[in-house]
Amino acid sequence: MSQAEAARAGSGGAAGSGGAAGSGGAAGSGGAAGSGGAAGSGGAAGSGAAAHPGRTRSPLWTFGILRSELTTTLRRWRTLALLGVLAAVPVLIGIAVRIETNQGSSPGPAGGGGGPAFLSQVTNNGLFLVFAALAVTLPVFLPLAVGVVAGDSVAGEANAGTLRYLLVAPAGRTRLLLTKYASVLTFCLVATLVVAASALAVGALLFPVGEVTTISGTRIGFGEGLLRAGLIAVVVAASLIGFAAVGLFVSTLTSSGIAAMAATVGLLITVQIVDTIPQLSGIHPYLFPHYWMSYADLLRDPVYGDDVVKNLGLQGLYAAVFGSAAWARFTAKDITA
Repeated sequence: MSQAEAARAGSGGAAGSGGAAGSGGAAGSGGAAGSGGAAGSGGAAGSGAAAHPGRTRSPLWTFGILRSELTTTLRRWRTLALLGVLAAVPVLIGIAVRIETNQGSSPGPAGGGGGPAFLSQVTNNGLFLVFAALAVTLPVFLPLAVGVVAGDSVAGEANAGTLRYLLVAPAGRTRLLLTKYASVLTFCLVATLVVAASALAVGALLFPVGEVTTISGTRIGFGEGLLRAGLIAVVVAASLIGFAAVGLFVSTLTSSGIAAMAATVGLLITVQIVDTIPQLSGIHPYLFPHYWMSYADLLRDPVYGDDVVKNLGLQGLYAAVFGSAAWARFTAKDITA
């Protein structure tokens, strides 16, 4: 069942219950019954729970609503196209490194040229393609994809005219907003895992795999290296939760999905530019992308986690602040579409 259909189904149930309330009024008089029925229907349009104060509320976290939202989000052609682009990035990096290696030169900084982090180690161990691909996609491609999905989460529904139907269903604005945010966070994880899985497959196909040399110079087994790669993918996904909350807040400010996506992506670019200006170094630690690359510390032996903890704490702060702002805006917003 699509999201709009589920909403309409909820709307129909609420309207029917409202009609029952009107029928109850028929004990007084027939005219009152008609009036009561109309009132029940009107109350359902605003909020199903408000029309029936005695009805038991469902739990705040409804997995049915979340499942429907995730299905809708992940089946959109736009989302599939974004995931396809993200999966192609490690393929292009792996092919480029392979061609350069066959020509007798060494890729990356170690070979005298520029390149993303970990690129010079890819030829010795294909597992490093996972780390190199995340280093390439995290500053630009991953947040751009998240910005598109987050910016369209609420504004896209309003623009398509389905937001009112979702609110007619007995879901409530708070629960709906939480579901939207949860679906965006799930996309963050899915997108990161797509990059990591594509890089791991390409790396194992084009390059040898084996023991991993850490940044500290020590060697660890391939199994432990694989576990660290999975942990790094999770940390990278968690690094996007603050930006996802920013995108969700922007999405509640407008009824145009395109405007919300453009504003979210524009904000991302602006913040990243500010993070590179030395004269503004005093505010850098408070910008959400500042600690994004701290995941590299998980490849040290022993693991150095101070910057990782700072990153996760900063993302949680952004999620709390902008999530609260999105809730305040959305719960007070006049939904007309």
